Order: sequence, then structure tokens, then C-alpha cells
Amino acid sequence: MGKKGMLLVGHGSTMPYNQDLVEKTAAMIKAGNTEFIVKCGFMNMNKPTIKDSLNEFRHENIDALVVVPLFLAKGVHIEKDIPGEIGLPEGIKKGSFAMNGRSIPLFYADPIGSDPLLADLMVKNATKALSIL
Repeated sequence: MGKKGMLLVGHGSTMPYNQDLVEKTAAMIKAGNTEFIVKCGFMNMNKPTIKDSLNEFRHENIDALVVVPLFLAKGVHIEKDIPGEIGLPEGIKKGSFAMNGRSIPLFYADPIGSDPLLADLMVKNATKALSIL
């Protein structure tokens, strides 16, 4: 399989650090993973939208596209809103994506969820907070 597209989806916010966090995360993914072409898209309030970024992928030479929500847990955005934006029925994790005359596989990843890396990050943040004592 050739290059894969990754659409990193953020919620969006009027607070600029939300968009910045998603964009910095995308940049870190790009820097460490040459097999992915990475773009960001936002549910609301920020640009580009999910649909705008999907349209941008139509100009890329990719063999598959995975939509990865930068959300901690499942909720209405994960279960209903994002699938609706990417053209998948609720509860379905794989479909197809039209690419200028051809179709490629479209995958929908889970949110972050419980993960040892997340637990390690919380300990790191707690230790950093305690260091100001």
C-alpha cells in the first residue's frame, strides 16, 4: 500500500489554543511518520472544516484515508456528528472515499480512550504541577 491520508479531527473552539493543539499534534505526526499525509479538520468554529479537508485529500496521491478524532472519549460527536460529516452510517468504521474517478478505503478510528500513554501523561502533568511547591 502506498501513502495513506490521515485526517486529524478536532472539536474546534473560540479559544485559539484548541486549533493550535490540533495543528501541533498533526505536525508531530507528520514529522515522525512519512507514510501519512496529515491534514486537520474541525467540527465547528475553526477552519478548515472536516469537509474542506476531505476535499483537499482528493488532490493527494493516497491509497487509503483514515479519520482520527482527537477526542478523549465517545460521545455524540464521535458516534453521530463525525460519521455524518465523513459519510459513514452510525456504528460503521469502514467505507469508501471518492477520489476523482476512483474510490479508496475510508477508515474511522476510535477516540483516544483509556491508554497507558494517557495515564503516563497525567502522572507527568501531576508531577509538573507539584514541582511548583
